[in-house]
Amino acid sequence: MSKKIFSGVQPTGNLHLGNYLGAIKNFVELGNDQNNHCIYCVVDLHAITVKQDPKLLTENIRETVATFVASGIDPEKNIIFNQSRVSAHAEAAWIFSCVARMGWLNRMTQFKEKAGKDKEKASVGLYSYPVLMAADILLYDATHVPVGEDQKQHLELSRDIAQKFNNDFEQENFLKIPEPLIQKEFSRIMSLRDGKKKMSKSEVSDLSRINLTDNKDVIISKIKKAKTDPMPLPAEIKDLEKRPEAKNLLSIYSSLNDTTLEKTISQFSGKNFSEFKDSLIQVLVDKLDPISREINKLMSNQNYLDKILDLGFEKANNIASEKVKKIKQIIGFN
Repeated sequence: MSKKIFSGVQPTGNLHLGNYLGAIKNFVELGNDQNNHCIYCVVDLHAITVKQDPKLLTENIRETVATFVASGIDPEKNIIFNQSRVSAHAEAAWIFSCVARMGWLNRMTQFKEKAGKDKEKASVGLYSYPVLMAADILLYDATHVPVGEDQKQHLELSRDIAQKFNNDFEQENFLKIPEPLIQKEFSRIMSLRDGKKKMSKSEVSDLSRINLTDNKDVIISKIKKAKTDPMPLPAEIKDLEKRPEAKNLLSIYSSLNDTTLEKTISQFSGKNFSEFKDSLIQVLVDKLDPISREINKLMSNQNYLDKILDLGFEKANNIASEKVKKIKQIIGFN
């Protein structure tokens, strides 16, 4: 059965190993399946929920496209575009914000986490962006959406909006109810400096993450400095419960090798971290160094990246503009 798949990545710069293993690697696999119709969006409207440097944002949009392509997403077979160019996203977001209920948005835990104690100073966009995410998905009749655990709640909101719209306007199955594609293993890659924190570009120390633009020497240096503990590697998964850094590094190795954590533990049981890190460095360099070199190569050819975005815009706009036109007709706009 064919799937219509929609997903997006914010162009906030410095995409890292966590983004790759938690999302982009999966995008490549989904895009290579001939039964899937994949749309990958650079969600620049979502990015401006917090202040962005305009010049950096333009560069980061291109870098996100370069990362997609360098990682193996084929722009001929898949639609790659940036959200802000397709005005239907903003139009549909407003319409759906009139369908969504305040109570639904008040339950969104990610806003509470991102806004923290200063939620009164947070932008309205940060509060309401799950409605824009619903528009992103519903405009393309997406049947499946790859999401991490932290985005699952937002997909539930998309489903609620679709169901309410269909019921309110007596349009059975007009807005498709999307299903989540949840990556069960290795969806959360943790910091190299603290195994209890998610790998993030916002962490002060660059040693906490491996950026997809890092070269071979930088990767080697960061893994050698990655936090570990003094004990040998364990024999069973349950032995990792109180060893977050060990679990994180073993998970990274497993994901890059497309193997299970159990098999990796069996392979390295009883060995010391220095020996394991040598193997981890080898697989990281083998997988990521070609991506890093290709990103740098693509970033020197901005015309090519802009052509990919132009092509993606045409394809995405044709789909989304037709859908929003029907939505407007249904609610009574001329």
